[in-house]
Amino acid sequence: MTDVQPSFELLPGDRQSPVILHVPHSAREIPDDVRAGIVLDDGELARELDHITDAHTARIAGAAAERAGVPPWRFVNRLSRLVVDPERFPDEREEMLAVGMGAVYTRTTHGRVLRPEDIDATPLVERYFEPYARAMTRAVADRLEATGRAVIIDVHSYPSRKLPYELHGEGPRPPVCLGTDSFHTPPALLAAAREAFGETELDTPFGGTYVPLEFHCKRPEVSALMVELRRDTYMTEPGGPPGPGLERLAAALTGLVDAVSR
Repeated sequence: MTDVQPSFELLPGDRQSPVILHVPHSAREIPDDVRAGIVLDDGELARELDHITDAHTARIAGAAAERAGVPPWRFVNRLSRLVVDPERFPDEREEMLAVGMGAVYTRTTHGRVLRPEDIDATPLVERYFEPYARAMTRAVADRLEATGRAVIIDVHSYPSRKLPYELHGEGPRPPVCLGTDSFHTPPALLAAAREAFGETELDTPFGGTYVPLEFHCKRPEVSALMVELRRDTYMTEPGGPPGPGLERLAAALTGLVDAVSR
């Protein structure tokens, strides 16, 4: 594992596009000094990365951006979520703390120790989480200024079978799960996603979507949707290569981007 700079990247789209494809969990990179605080050996860590990484989602988002009539912007995390998870609350509001998966994980997908429970998470939060949040907030503000609205499409994947860490994994596991927010997911955005992806369900097995806190429940001009792609539909699980389904999903995501860019 080597240090990677920058830890995230904003890839420009068309100035008149309101869309940001947010890809927070696609990377496997862990800086050496962060790796030193993880207790798994190299083989165990590789297996954990297979389970926890949303493999190939950056590639899907990139293909959609290239094909879209009005290219969207992309905000891509270049480090593993095992460094920090930028979509968690960094405090006691985060429900995933119950399984050791707040902003800084202390447990694995299977409940094993990842880091010591008494780790001081503050240095990781200050070094990685807070700059990420500020940059994503600026990216959304820029779309609002340029177009009067912002559409965050949060691109994720999830395993075909429930993993032990999942708090709400007992329900259906559709080919595409659409995570929604009662304030930020308008009916037109949801309808466009259903049209683009076909067989979908709402908020199962994962719910909600990412909106920077500065705008959350304050700015209806910021709309958001989480797109969770079931991994067996486009890749070999848990961490293998992509298959032909990747192109189909990239085309569907392109269709969604085109629909909401009008």
